[in-house]
Amino acid sequence: MYRVWNFLAEYSLLLIIGAVLALLWANTNPETYHHFVEFVIWDHAPIGHLHDGHRTLTLHYLVNDLLMAFFFAIAAKEVWEAIILENGSLRGKKAATPLFATAGGMLGPIAVYLALAMVMGSDTYDAVKNGWAIPTATDIAFSYLVGRLVFGAGHPAVRFLLLLAIADDACGLIILAIFYPSGDLAPQWLLVSFAAAIGVFILANWLPRRLDRGNQLRPVSTMVRKTFSFWPYALAAAISWYAFMRSGLHPALGLLPIVPAIPHADRAFGIFSDAETHMHDLLNDIEHALKVPVEVVLFFFGLMNAGVEFSSMGDATWLVLAGLLIGKPVGILLMGWIAARPLGLGIPEGMRIIDLVVIGFVAAIGFTVSLFVAAVAFDAGPVQDAAKMGALFSFFAAIISIIAGKVTGVQKREL
Repeated sequence: MYRVWNFLAEYSLLLIIGAVLALLWANTNPETYHHFVEFVIWDHAPIGHLHDGHRTLTLHYLVNDLLMAFFFAIAAKEVWEAIILENGSLRGKKAATPLFATAGGMLGPIAVYLALAMVMGSDTYDAVKNGWAIPTATDIAFSYLVGRLVFGAGHPAVRFLLLLAIADDACGLIILAIFYPSGDLAPQWLLVSFAAAIGVFILANWLPRRLDRGNQLRPVSTMVRKTFSFWPYALAAAISWYAFMRSGLHPALGLLPIVPAIPHADRAFGIFSDAETHMHDLLNDIEHALKVPVEVVLFFFGLMNAGVEFSSMGDATWLVLAGLLIGKPVGILLMGWIAARPLGLGIPEGMRIIDLVVIGFVAAIGFTVSLFVAAVAFDAGPVQDAAKMGALFSFFAAIISIIAGKVTGVQKREL
């Protein structure tokens, strides 16, 4: 996608700055912070039920429900290419063990989170049970950075980690759509979303290519591309987002049906690959055009969601951390070992089974997606704040990963 160091410096740094500013602001003047987050941009907006059943467009809603749709669209683009394209990283036998490990990296945190919640008593369990998905998340950008620091850029464990993180994102999108609706479900609206995706695919993608059959110059496709550019897809995306919002599913996922409809390269080079900077299919061009806007969106996402008072730490904080720091490594090790040894699927040459433990700690950095899930899993209040604190503290998994790498004797390999 982009050189990883530049990507991290821009994408992650702005997110971290936003989160740090939110923490400082919320712990020095919480009243003004919360007034800022819930600032009303448009009261009685004519576009559906935006906030608590009312047509009130707040700054928080604008960032979390509308602008974050572009972030999830970029994530969906990487997942889509990894699954469907030639050389996609999630195709074939090479992805089998990482996919098993991904399952362990999701089931393990869920089991630890819910089991410990039950041990804490029925009152605690009832209060926190809806946050079971928070510790399943893996932040791709941060985990990739830490993986390179621990293993070195040339170690096969880094690619294994990327496969796991991409698959984790795919599962996370499904979990958000199914288990965390934003309102009363009205699934008939999804027909509008899929009709928009199918319509734009036929009219702006399939039909021009069909008319160009046998002509290597592809005049119709070129004419459509030059004349209309991305605008048909932007219109379809707006319709799809609105349909998701009306359907009760989280509108931040509203652009996902449009991503597969956009013309894309015939091969996938993988996330963070330098080669993708030379691809000029429309899907890559749109992704590159969204780079800076999404960086700014992530800054505001951190600012809107990380403003938690340190006094809010509670049961949900420790449950999220336990799910991430215990459930992730144990689940990834167990399922990865089952796939590699009893099932005979193997692991990449140059990797050891013990490396799965280190990968598990690296994957425990939930951060961005964990924050997002915490915001939708609980209503605003002490439990949500405590869960967000757990998501923020997951960044300390980076330190544990470095220590685990030293203890297990990881040999760094540079390119």
